[in-house]
Amino acid sequence: MSEAAAFGVARSFSGRRWALPSADESIARSLIQGKGLSPVLARLLALRGVDVASAQDYLNPTLKKFMPDPLVLADMDKAVTRVAAALEQGQRIAIFGDYDVDGSVSSALLAEFFTALGSAPRVYIPDRMAEGYGPSAPAFAALKAEGADLIVTVDCGASGGAAFEVARAEKMDVVVLDHHRVETRPDALAHVNPNQPGDSSGLGYLCAAGVTFLFMVALNRHLRDSGFYESRGMTEPDLRDTLDMVGLATVCDVVPLVGVNRAFVRQGLGQLSKLARPGLSALAAIAKAAPPFTAYHLGFVFGPRINAGGRVGRSTLGADLLTARAGAAAEEFALQLDLHNRERREIEKRILEEAIALATTQENAPFLLVDGDGWHPGVVGIVAGRLKERFAKPAFVAGFEGGMGRGSARGIAGLDIGRMVRGAREAGLIESGGGHAMAAGFSLSPAQVGPFREFLHGQFQGTGAALDAAATLEIDAVSSPGAASPELVREIALAGPFGAGNPEPLLAFPDLKVAYADVVGSDHVKLRLLGGDGARLDAIAFRAVGTPLGEGLLASRGRTIHAAGKLRSDDWGGAVRAQLQIEDAAPASL
Repeated sequence: MSEAAAFGVARSFSGRRWALPSADESIARSLIQGKGLSPVLARLLALRGVDVASAQDYLNPTLKKFMPDPLVLADMDKAVTRVAAALEQGQRIAIFGDYDVDGSVSSALLAEFFTALGSAPRVYIPDRMAEGYGPSAPAFAALKAEGADLIVTVDCGASGGAAFEVARAEKMDVVVLDHHRVETRPDALAHVNPNQPGDSSGLGYLCAAGVTFLFMVALNRHLRDSGFYESRGMTEPDLRDTLDMVGLATVCDVVPLVGVNRAFVRQGLGQLSKLARPGLSALAAIAKAAPPFTAYHLGFVFGPRINAGGRVGRSTLGADLLTARAGAAAEEFALQLDLHNRERREIEKRILEEAIALATTQENAPFLLVDGDGWHPGVVGIVAGRLKERFAKPAFVAGFEGGMGRGSARGIAGLDIGRMVRGAREAGLIESGGGHAMAAGFSLSPAQVGPFREFLHGQFQGTGAALDAAATLEIDAVSSPGAASPELVREIALAGPFGAGNPEPLLAFPDLKVAYADVVGSDHVKLRLLGGDGARLDAIAFRAVGTPLGEGLLASRGRTIHAAGKLRSDDWGGAVRAQLQIEDAAPASL
């Protein structure tokens, strides 16, 4: 018999069942007694399997502790040797990147590093609309015409296809720095990718920027040992100064925050809070964001704006911003990205409304597959994510234009949608596709939508447990309005950084009276909640208007509810207080 629903919530406003997992009380007690942690933080760590022996490293992840030897990655030695030779011989290096945050950051990392070594590279990021994703034969031919001797691909290239044939014919070497899972190695001089056959590094959780950073560490060490810096009278670059970008990409690419990724983000946030990088400083000013920054700022303030260039603007804008020097250029790039982000939001809003209408007809299916003519390919990934959140199931979204559809998929824990998409590609059911367990991209013709849907139905056979888990809201801890304080917010943050693999804790607040509920902005619901002792808790449900959650909250004025969400600090009006960002709620049975 299944465990009773937490607080009796078998079906919340958003249709989810609440669960309150049990933590190992012996671990929690030892953390309280041995480390002096509070009961809330001790429970959070116990739920994550962190005991007394590992608590210090978990709460204070450092590169010194978690940094792997870069040479454990297959082909890393080949990549370092070839790029070092190009630098020593003054050969022309081109960087070929992707247009998302991870690709922009990876491109910027290498561009900044190579420039500091006296070899400014050509950075080529394809246009999403005109060229699509990844290396192409025309792009490589164009780079050869510009004089490139060596191409380094970042966040792409694991499946290069015809582009590598051009490189071989033109006698250009290619080094691939990627992290996308592939079944076969590309025809490149070196393929550094923890998710390729034959790699035993155990670093498959890295994003492309993480792989790129490890490459830079290995290259830097090689150049130091070979006397490159000494012979040229150069000062060795301090790679720690780039961790603001590495942390940004790690969060935005939604890779698991485990191992060295935790150190990348924790130390990256410290570096970012210095606002030493002109482009990010300009972007923070435009977004009205101020340090100290959190993973939230990376994922929801900086990331969307940097992504906007590749989605609806100029694909190189993100890398341009990240490598800009102080002055008007950084401010101009930031302004353009902010403008494109606003354009993206308008496009997204229209497409999301259409996608939700189509998705509601598929509510009984184990996944969602929706498509539409004229849907901008730059926002289908965001729309897929919104659908996944709303319907608690994997979502595949494609936009068609000119007889071809470009799509994105977003998955749930326990299912590998990247593998599904690759399987459809190998079966000839779609034109192209690939990705991660939680996110994938694909292209297909209108005639392939039906066969693709049937293929997915077969893939989802026997996945009921994962789908049930996605429809369950797991509560990490229970609190009350009187205990919800800025101090509690800071305490919870010690268990961060939060993201994939280490989700931000969800706190439940039972039996709250809704003293006030109304719409703010265009689609948010603002609330004032009262505990049984009269203590007040401000709350907000973002993008909830028109959703079952939003309707339930607005209809609960004067009534009592159970609320669950993330506790954040809010300094609106100058006073710092705790605010609950509501993820779900349900009527209280009193």
